[in-house]
Amino acid sequence: MKSRCMKILAAIFSRLLFAVHGLFMVLLTVLFTQDDYYWILLCGIFLLFIEMIVTLKITKNGEWKWFSPVVFLYLCTIIPSIFVMEFTNLQVRMNVTNETDTECTESFSKEFSKLVQGMEELTILVLIIGRWLMPRGKMNRDQLAQLLLMYLALGADILDILELMKEPSVKTNETVTVVGLCLFSWAILQFTLVLTQSLSYSSPDAEVYGQLRSSSAVKNCVMSICCTTEVWSVMIAVGMQDGPFLIYRLYLVTREGVFNDSMMFFISKNILSVIIQVYRVVVFLGNQQRRRKKLKQSMNLE
Repeated sequence: MKSRCMKILAAIFSRLLFAVHGLFMVLLTVLFTQDDYYWILLCGIFLLFIEMIVTLKITKNGEWKWFSPVVFLYLCTIIPSIFVMEFTNLQVRMNVTNETDTECTESFSKEFSKLVQGMEELTILVLIIGRWLMPRGKMNRDQLAQLLLMYLALGADILDILELMKEPSVKTNETVTVVGLCLFSWAILQFTLVLTQSLSYSSPDAEVYGQLRSSSAVKNCVMSICCTTEVWSVMIAVGMQDGPFLIYRLYLVTREGVFNDSMMFFISKNILSVIIQVYRVVVFLGNQQRRRKKLKQSMNLE
């Protein structure tokens, strides 16, 4: 009973955190655009508490295993707000047309940019703290710690993409801004996924043995390996962040002439991440293949 109450409190506090930040983001969007239409973005916040009731009613651990609908609903409010505010900021930068208005407009643009940047950075912190407060589901404490550390690493790289859009040589380039915002949205969706479940509670040899006992599993051996959590986590890391980010940064350096102090670091980081992730898959598949051969030999001896 005590454990159940703790899960309910954790669910309430985490959603309140998401709701408060989401409300402020929508409020800023409405104020800076002077368009009441954007209040509709609060629908995602209202749905958070409906989702909480459904989640607590259906799941035993207060959280889904692989996918986090609460984070998804929160991002459904945050991502459009960031899109709108960044486009508003872009329009302000592009509308500096005469010398009399230049100083005033640039001053407003800088203040607005700082405010938007602060809210974007706060988004990453809210995601990390919110995940910490949420019920752990089937994760143990070690898995949760791994997930939070992974979020910290993801957040720094994602925020740098938003900063690249504001470099002097591309700050009025609409295409660069659109692509950057799309990459930001695509990458931040990783926070809806929980891939620390790769730490299995059963031994790998036992799983492989069970697969080999089935003739259909033997025929689909390659497919069963490629659909494991380890392989999926690598595909998501490369496909949702490091791969697209590397291409985007290389384009900005080679075609737009964008280069700052952190550019080489993040380009090197993306390249190393892709190489290490591929190496991780190769090692994993090699270990799985050796286990299968070993177990086949032991089964033949039986």
